[in-house]
Amino acid sequence: MCAGIGVHSGAHVRMALTPAPVDTGIVFVRSDVRAVDNVIRAHADSISETRNCTTIRNAAGVELATVEHLLSACAGLGVDNLIVEVDGPEVPILDGSSAPFVQVLLNAGLKAQHTPRRVIRILEPIEVRMGAKSAALTPSEGFEGLDLDVTIRFADPAIGVQRRRVHLTAETFLSEIADARTFGFLADVEVMRAAGLGRGASLDNAVVVDGGRVVNPEGLRFEDEFVRHKMLDAVGDLAMAGAPIYGRFVADQPGHALNARLVRALLDTPEAWCWENARREEERESRAPAFAAALG
Repeated sequence: MCAGIGVHSGAHVRMALTPAPVDTGIVFVRSDVRAVDNVIRAHADSISETRNCTTIRNAAGVELATVEHLLSACAGLGVDNLIVEVDGPEVPILDGSSAPFVQVLLNAGLKAQHTPRRVIRILEPIEVRMGAKSAALTPSEGFEGLDLDVTIRFADPAIGVQRRRVHLTAETFLSEIADARTFGFLADVEVMRAAGLGRGASLDNAVVVDGGRVVNPEGLRFEDEFVRHKMLDAVGDLAMAGAPIYGRFVADQPGHALNARLVRALLDTPEAWCWENARREEERESRAPAFAAALG
């Protein structure tokens, strides 16, 4: 159980996580909605909005916003089946990263389910573009998992051009990605709030940039925290494919809309991928050291 503010709605929300049987996937339940179907599956078919966050909606029109940071924590730790109850319109932002969600999951304890884990193996390249932005999934280059290669480009010198590549395992997720916070520009605050967004945003849950400097008094957690957070978002958004992806993700200036378009293209091109069972020894080797370090 955890509670906090929704970064866009400004609403105070509580969230409870419950284990789920094999093949459940990640399922969200709007516990404050009772008159209609309140269950929303974390899947590309449920995505309804990608402006500033990823929002999902069910057939009854019930929505939940900002699901990507929790989904990133689940994907990073290898959590495949989970029921998430939220009593408001948005998952709490907490500190703006995935780290608090990781801690909640680890405190609850993770349990192996004795069924082969199905993964999506990329066989042929899939690429999408939105103007100068691009993202692609290509066959892996020897790594059995998701190989992330992300570049961002911002005119503000506090960010500039940043690139990072990470072979995603539980260990690398915890050490390189999970702590990276969401970020924004002070100049955009009024425009966002006029659009009904960012009502719960503050220096406690976002890195704020203004005129070439980071406003937060504590500074950055990493020199390249900005690209690391874009990587964190991508891990959560790619989880909308419905299973772990084994392949290489290469993106230049990714965002939620671009990530969602790539996942949609993946699912709509079945000849470019196949289902495969992950080998159990791979899962044990990738997860155990990270859990020991996190709890130790």
